[in-house]
Amino acid sequence: MKTLEHHTLLYDENCPLCQVYTSGFIKTGMLDQNGRQPYSSLSNDNLDFIDLERASNEIALVDNKNKTVIYGIDSLLKVLGYRFPIIENIGQLKPVKVVLKKLYSFISYNRKVIIPSEGNTTKKLQCIPSFNVKYRLLYILFAAIVTMFTLFHFSKNITQLPHGTLLREGIITIGQLLFQGVLIYKLDTKTILNYFGNVMTISLMGSLLLVPLLIINSSFQISKTTLLIGFGITIIIMFLEHKRRVKLLKLPSYLTYTWVLYRVLILLTILILK
Repeated sequence: MKTLEHHTLLYDENCPLCQVYTSGFIKTGMLDQNGRQPYSSLSNDNLDFIDLERASNEIALVDNKNKTVIYGIDSLLKVLGYRFPIIENIGQLKPVKVVLKKLYSFISYNRKVIIPSEGNTTKKLQCIPSFNVKYRLLYILFAAIVTMFTLFHFSKNITQLPHGTLLREGIITIGQLLFQGVLIYKLDTKTILNYFGNVMTISLMGSLLLVPLLIINSSFQISKTTLLIGFGITIIIMFLEHKRRVKLLKLPSYLTYTWVLYRVLILLTILILK
């Protein structure tokens, strides 16, 4: 097996996703045992040739011999391509690389709202991605669309409620943001969009938890009671996750309860209009 030696990936130690895949490169022998290093532990010698801002947005691969750096999708293609050249060859094709770069940026700029973590304030260097409004709005839209379609299909199986439409589920999903937004409108744009990103991640997580029920129900008829219990458990998990994220964001705890209040009001409205 070929190992890319004398190269080091600078990763965000507070990002679980970053920890998993960089650790995977070490365990599979794609990089040697010194093949990754936390961004926050960079030495002063490295600061002369590493673009710190870019490295916080795009994972940096440092060539320790030549003191050169490549970033983002180029770093990953370099590591994977050393073991599997065909991956790098395909990844370097212009149309493919354009898509990969956009996808990488989409995930990287939103990684703190996808999997938030409490930063280590004792470290001088913090690997925090730049705030990018375009990618944050795209993420919110993506999560809203997935949530909308999942709830639409799930509602078909709940005969106790009026048959839903995609438009209704879309209005409910976006309405949640508007409802919560009224409570935090005085905050700065970055804080508001960070919160909205977390809210939509919770909705996306809830949707993904419901997907197995939908798949099973498509093959084996599940009782309505089981579906409602599954839905209830999902809501509880979402509530606890919302509470945790609000605490990490240092926002008012009442936002979790208004998040629940909105859903109760929507349910009552649907039942009244049934």
